[in-house]
Amino acid sequence: MENKNYAAIDIGSNAVRLLIKKVTTQDNGEAKFAKNILLRVPLRLGFDVFEKGEISPAKEERMCRLMKAYNHLMKIYDVNGYRACATSAMRDARNGKEIIKKIKKSTGIKIEIIDGKEEAQIIYNNHVECMEDRNGNYMYVDVGGGSTEVNLLINGELKFSKSYNIGTVRILTGGVSEAAWQLMRDEIAKEAKAYGVVNIIGSGGNINKLYRLVENKDKKNKRIPIDSLKEVYNKLEPMSPEERMEAFSLKPDRADVIVPAGRIFLTIADTLNSDFIYVPEIGLSDGIIDSLYTADKEKEERKQKEK
Repeated sequence: MENKNYAAIDIGSNAVRLLIKKVTTQDNGEAKFAKNILLRVPLRLGFDVFEKGEISPAKEERMCRLMKAYNHLMKIYDVNGYRACATSAMRDARNGKEIIKKIKKSTGIKIEIIDGKEEAQIIYNNHVECMEDRNGNYMYVDVGGGSTEVNLLINGELKFSKSYNIGTVRILTGGVSEAAWQLMRDEIAKEAKAYGVVNIIGSGGNINKLYRLVENKDKKNKRIPIDSLKEVYNKLEPMSPEERMEAFSLKPDRADVIVPAGRIFLTIADTLNSDFIYVPEIGLSDGIIDSLYTADKEKEERKQKEK
């Protein structure tokens, strides 16, 4: 058996995550993934970017300190390979590329700004391996702070993939027009029309939190009935973030974004006539590690063939 540690850094519009997993390759070639550590720090870059167009000096300093801390943790866990990906907020920030250069110089961590299509593809590649039912009609929906990635899967085959600039932080800062909502609804409806009822696979911290808050759920299959999601959304929506924190034991950086996240999921569910949302607790970080392991495996196989 061979053990390797891989790390993923996901720099989102609301939070920055570090995930480290140990991958054990057994003698029969099968790989087992075990989580070593998952850290989430709410830097909330999107509130700077979507309001002012750039990341403030204060947030830049905090981000640099965080990358230093993550770099030390990767050394402590003897990480063999890592990838750091920045998504919607860094894509939109005027000073995003400049900050990445500074971080590389001061911490050694190389950050890649990935586009919405690659983000959706990384997530899609990972989730297929995690699903028990690969034969249904699903729309994989990953809701972030700055964007929402969708992948239409028909019997496990990818039919449509798109990233929309509709995210929780972007909604809260007034950066999403009605035209943007309508475009998303129209395109999703058009692509899914031929397949009847399409259910949702939900990804992101908010849908996992909503799953925990929903009372009437299918725990065995990790599903939220759409009616149950509407019920909890209707309780949350009229409340202030402070009231949500009190009533549902939410953290401050979750209490504000959870309502726009619910709105995005419900809008897509209504468009697709979905019955439920399947919540497998996977996301971009898992997909990054999966792709790192796959690339290493393919590299090793090529070496063996060349011998």
